[in-house]
Amino acid sequence: MGGVPHHVVVDGSGPVCVLSAGLGMSWFDWAPVVPLLAPYRTVVRFDRPGHGLSAPAAGPSTAAGEADRIAAVLDALHLPGPATVVGHSLAGFHAEAFARLHPARTAALVLVDSSVEERPRASRTGPARARLLGAVLSALGVPAALGPAVRALSVRHDPAPPDLVRRVYRTSRVLRGTLDENARYGAVAAELLALRERVPLPPGLPVTVLAAPAGSARWERRQRALARRLGARYEAAEPSGHLVMLDRPDAVARAALGG
Repeated sequence: MGGVPHHVVVDGSGPVCVLSAGLGMSWFDWAPVVPLLAPYRTVVRFDRPGHGLSAPAAGPSTAAGEADRIAAVLDALHLPGPATVVGHSLAGFHAEAFARLHPARTAALVLVDSSVEERPRASRTGPARARLLGAVLSALGVPAALGPAVRALSVRHDPAPPDLVRRVYRTSRVLRGTLDENARYGAVAAELLALRERVPLPPGLPVTVLAAPAGSARWERRQRALARRLGARYEAAEPSGHLVMLDRPDAVARAALGG
């Protein structure tokens, strides 16, 4: 896709459901959800460039580009849709952009503790600095030495097989991919806000905002505001941290199945 080899995993059968993980996450982070969906859905997981086992990106990330990437993944699998698209965290931007730009291919939209930016600002670490930082850290051997340890700090009670964690997070490719996406975060958020003004969601599209308030009243207000703006059903996954697919796979599966 776009000349970049992508890692894609497909399970189950039936209507299509695409799972897209947040910044720095991998296909295996959806593993607890897959057994709950696969009896009823064709479950598609893929790694964005520079994530998981996919090759590095050929260019900067954009909201429209990531929406088109989801479409290209489905095309490559000969799955024209329509599909339920589930986006976690940063990938919530991508999933919503897909629903707006590919309405005929969208059956439902599920935003799992999605990123929310009411007034996006450019990252302090721009793309050029992110690339330089990635190159320096890679030359120093930081990913190989500390990559899995950094993930362990981010993922509590990590259910992923340790060999997969080492295979993915000891690479400079994933470090650089994560830094690059993070540097583009504000720009992608701003692009999505502009897209909302120009391109409506498909009429009658089922939309669910599945949030993990985790005791933060401010985060819950922002997630509820997102649901109102999108005309979505709001649901709180409690108890759960930000990685809802690990903490409450049942809630994610229920939302994806329309329950």
